[in-house]
Amino acid sequence: MPSSGPPTESRLAERLAQGQFAITAEITPPVSSSAQTLLDKAMPLKGIVDAVNVTDGASARVHMSSVASAAILAANGIEPVVQFTCRDRNRIALMSDLLGAAALGIQNLLMLTGDDPTLGDQPDAKPVFDLSSGDLIELAATMSSEGVLPSSRKSKTGETIPGTRPIESPPHFFVGAADMPTTEATDQWYNALRAKTDAGARFVQTQICYDMDVIRQYAGLLESEGFAEQLSVLVSNGPLASARSAIWMRENLWGVIIPDGIVERLSQADDPKAEGVRICVEQIEQLAEISGIAGVHMIAPTNTANIPEAVAAASFGNRRT
Repeated sequence: MPSSGPPTESRLAERLAQGQFAITAEITPPVSSSAQTLLDKAMPLKGIVDAVNVTDGASARVHMSSVASAAILAANGIEPVVQFTCRDRNRIALMSDLLGAAALGIQNLLMLTGDDPTLGDQPDAKPVFDLSSGDLIELAATMSSEGVLPSSRKSKTGETIPGTRPIESPPHFFVGAADMPTTEATDQWYNALRAKTDAGARFVQTQICYDMDVIRQYAGLLESEGFAEQLSVLVSNGPLASARSAIWMRENLWGVIIPDGIVERLSQADDPKAEGVRICVEQIEQLAEISGIAGVHMIAPTNTANIPEAVAAASFGNRRT
């Protein structure tokens, strides 16, 4: 559980700070200009999860704006986590959108690099990547904690002179980052997560992992390396729809870990969707018992409709009140 961080009005942050087991879920905004289309996807999660992520151009494909989507959810009583990627906007646009998100009452942010545009539906789009995900984390944290925008100018000799611009009404962001569960504290993993933590990340949502042995070892590393004291880590899981969809996710989504035993259970089940819910419930309950794990992030690309059922069926002991 994080011991410090900027003040925030985020209920998600409050729950995590109190040591309660948090549940978030993820939806992809529609390819639509209709707010109702978005709400049709999100409203079944209202009151079931603590916050709902809205993706930012997931898979480098065009969808409704993540900030607009988050504002629609917030206006309808659903706490959002808005995802920001570095792929599409330079720092001017990112800072402007961060201020806009705060003005719309959005506090929870997840900072990501973003997928390669050549893999999406606009392969000729020019990537920006003006900032890294770590830079973006630090930017949002600085806006919150110091109430300023990083700025700079060139001297007559061409040197960059750093500076700041004050923010009249600073935001109160709760900043998150991504991570991939690991069983080994490699220098690459440690340095990347340490850099995000030092930049100002206060929670993590991991890549999807259905291997509880991996998660237990990962949680041990989070505690032994000191991350569990600074970061609230939510492990991604969700109800799988079928063995076929599990195999597709494992082969096509970066970082996804689905053991063969899980695929086998789905392939032998008379009702794969029901079995997928049972697996998810079992794993949520196990996650709630693992020290160093603060919650679960529900992602079900082909089976979002079954997330409420899985969450409602899970038992959390004393970790949810």
